[in-house]
Amino acid sequence: MNSLLEDIRVLDLTDEKGSLCGRILAEMGADVIKVEKPGGDASRKIGPFYHDEPDPDKSLTWFAYNLNKRGITLDIASNNGWPIFLKLIKKADIVIESFPVGYMQQIGLDYIVLKTINPRIIMTSITPFGQTGPYKDFVASDIVVQAMSGYLHLCGDPDQAPMRISIPQAYLHAGGEAATATMVALYHRENSGEGQYVDVSAQQSMVRNTVNAVPLWLTYGEILERSGAFRVGLGKNLRARQTWACKDGFVNFLFVAGILASVAGSSGLTDWLQEEGIATDYESRLKDFDISKFTQEEWEEMEAPVARLFLKYTKQELFDEGNKRRVSICPVHSPQEVLDYPQLEARGFWTEVRHEELGSSIKYPGSCIRFSEMPAPGLRRAPLIGEHNMEIYRNELGLSAAEISRLQKLNII
Repeated sequence: MNSLLEDIRVLDLTDEKGSLCGRILAEMGADVIKVEKPGGDASRKIGPFYHDEPDPDKSLTWFAYNLNKRGITLDIASNNGWPIFLKLIKKADIVIESFPVGYMQQIGLDYIVLKTINPRIIMTSITPFGQTGPYKDFVASDIVVQAMSGYLHLCGDPDQAPMRISIPQAYLHAGGEAATATMVALYHRENSGEGQYVDVSAQQSMVRNTVNAVPLWLTYGEILERSGAFRVGLGKNLRARQTWACKDGFVNFLFVAGILASVAGSSGLTDWLQEEGIATDYESRLKDFDISKFTQEEWEEMEAPVARLFLKYTKQELFDEGNKRRVSICPVHSPQEVLDYPQLEARGFWTEVRHEELGSSIKYPGSCIRFSEMPAPGLRRAPLIGEHNMEIYRNELGLSAAEISRLQKLNII
């Protein structure tokens, strides 16, 4: 095989709520056809834009999440567009959509209809709250889903209001879950011959990311709260710093006391503090302590020398010395530092993708997955509006040039 999903065709009807799902499937070699309404999908208006020039064909968000897809325009809800979509369904394996609950049924394209046309079809729906329940008809932006999943409650500093992570999270998690679930459904179909319907709730995908709050409640009867640069849950009412300032930025390190001290690298850091002459009695007896019995005052006294040590060195120096001493000190990288990171460069993670219409190339993150038995798929830029209309409508569906022209004039494609 040339790719994991060779010969698998996906019709992608999603907006920004589900576009990552199609991107993942395309990255694994599926022929993903992005179906947009005539004039282009609304998600093309989401910035930032290439060279800050607002244009539906220059959205960097569109570029990022529609890489490797082909693109057509089609009004699937119109009388003339509906039968064309059903023709596409006959040759498709998967449909992914993110319309409001009930919309696909309203226009006569729900799963019950599609499986009569193609019994092997897999349909995946991505919505804020899923297809059932009292909230199924509610709309929700990223921040709403984060808030209603409990995720937002955990983000930010304890003395401030909850803080939304700057890059939208909810629908990226939902898209990743949708891709995984769709692959499971595809595996089932390969074994049984049966397609099925996949219902993905963005809220539930985010709730899964709050599972660390559950054992804290079960163990200590405490509700996990926002902790900013600190970590809670190591001991009752204990706030342990895990993000530290250093000479040129920040690093991540977490002290662990007791039996796990040597495993986490706390013992190696203790030796380093002793060599620098700034260790306290707490660090030197770290293995003997029961972390659940530390007071906050004692813990902060133990952390103070660490803060002084880290301020003497750069991120790279702390990382290199930490490796020598088997201390888990991790640099907090900026986006530029990630781009220049030697490990990613060595694995060929970054890929230059040519944009002829822009007269330049743009560097993209490649696949994070490698398969020993097949090559990594090449990357091609996201489609322009209706770029593959002729290729698909004329060459694959057999529509005449006159019919395509008529449909364009009617604003069907």
